[in-house]
Amino acid sequence: MTEITTLGELRESGYRPRSIKEELRENLIRKLQSGEKVFKGVVGFDDTVLPDIERALLSRHNILLLGLRGQAKTRIARLMVHLLDEYMPVIEGTELNDDPLAPISREGKAIVEAQGDATPVAWVHRNERYIEKLATPDVSVADLIGDVDPIKAASLKLSYADERVIHFGLVPRSHRSIFVINELPDLQPRIQVSLFNMLQEGDIQIRGFKLRLPLDIQFVFTANPEDYTNRGSIITPLKDRIESQILTHYPKTIEIARQITSQEAKLAAAQQSAIEVPDLLGILLEQVAFEARESEFIDEKSGVSARLTISGYENLVSTAERRMLINREQKARARITDFWGVVPAVTGKVELVYEGEQEGPYGVAVNLIGKAIKKSFLAHFPNPDQLKKGQEKDPYGTLRAWFSAGNEVELLNDASEKDFRAALDGVAGLRKLVEKAMEIKGEEAYPFMELALHGLAEFDIVTKEVMESAFSFRDVLANMLDDDLFDDGGFDN
Repeated sequence: MTEITTLGELRESGYRPRSIKEELRENLIRKLQSGEKVFKGVVGFDDTVLPDIERALLSRHNILLLGLRGQAKTRIARLMVHLLDEYMPVIEGTELNDDPLAPISREGKAIVEAQGDATPVAWVHRNERYIEKLATPDVSVADLIGDVDPIKAASLKLSYADERVIHFGLVPRSHRSIFVINELPDLQPRIQVSLFNMLQEGDIQIRGFKLRLPLDIQFVFTANPEDYTNRGSIITPLKDRIESQILTHYPKTIEIARQITSQEAKLAAAQQSAIEVPDLLGILLEQVAFEARESEFIDEKSGVSARLTISGYENLVSTAERRMLINREQKARARITDFWGVVPAVTGKVELVYEGEQEGPYGVAVNLIGKAIKKSFLAHFPNPDQLKKGQEKDPYGTLRAWFSAGNEVELLNDASEKDFRAALDGVAGLRKLVEKAMEIKGEEAYPFMELALHGLAEFDIVTKEVMESAFSFRDVLANMLDDDLFDDGGFDN
């Protein structure tokens, strides 16, 4: 088809004009019938959001995607481009993507009338038929719809009553295209009003001109429910004209969340080949986000974006890589101690309520990681708080005795793999606990040995002190005795 260069050739090819909504509908039907995945790369929405979107497109609806930050709203909108024909014919030289067989602009109609079947035809790729605008309070009607252009009037020597002096905005230039407005509530109400006619009647009016353009556009809007009160709202008449409102959501399971993180995290080739992230730590990282979405310190209306774990995963890998480079090692395995490098990814991705502000961003991040560690610990080891009194065999007995004897262990953030393993192996009963609970041996036990230490600290069986470059674990009573000595002046010389 792209070899066609004139209107006459286009007629002979059997081409027929159709609306963009019909085009999307027909191509979607074809993909559904062939079993082809329509929205590739969108994970976790197969049984919820995506069927709703497909139903909306089959119904030829404009769409509002409503959800918290980081729920793939914009990605879904961008993927709709793949439901368009690969190429679309337009009258060459027009600014509104005029269909050669159904032009809407004065310019397009004049060209067809003057040249007839010799009218030159150009072809527009589907990627050029996607227009996206971030709604901000400074967006004007002229930006979206259009306005009179004094420079055009002067250069063409036209009267201001001549419609050719109009400079078209983004909406008219999106004729026969997908037009996306992100964060719709941020548009001022008077700007939202300017979209009424477009959605209801399919045309627009500019200033006082009689011109009415029957534009053909697939509208997709995105909005965050938080914005309805914090920054603005979607005015009711406009919302009423958007036929389908579809709610998005966060991943419902850890496994789905891991798929998203793995897919979206951008790692260097050297990182992918040299750094290993055990499944235990991948799950632990996702659990941090799940804990954040339920935390009393974080504003639930604001949400916790999937970008938290994506950035966190990149930081986790980079923390392990930095340690590997410092120690001149060839490979590295991520550790729980590496989560100190994940903290910056957490603090920048959450909105704190008053209680969270009192705790501080760093304190909240550490609290979330602690809760995630506790949940992960309970998934692999017996709950220390539920051990029966007088139980013959306390699974943590050897560990308790070792720490009670005054022993302690330090896990340095930048310790070499050899030193790290030696520190864990030096804790009496730690490997035996893991091998019995997990039925694993050898080097695969080390991530769980580290988890056991951090988990026991969460249950106050041992004390964990976080220093600038290390985590120190020792007996709970040792701390109490140290405090008493200082209080009694025992070290006051």
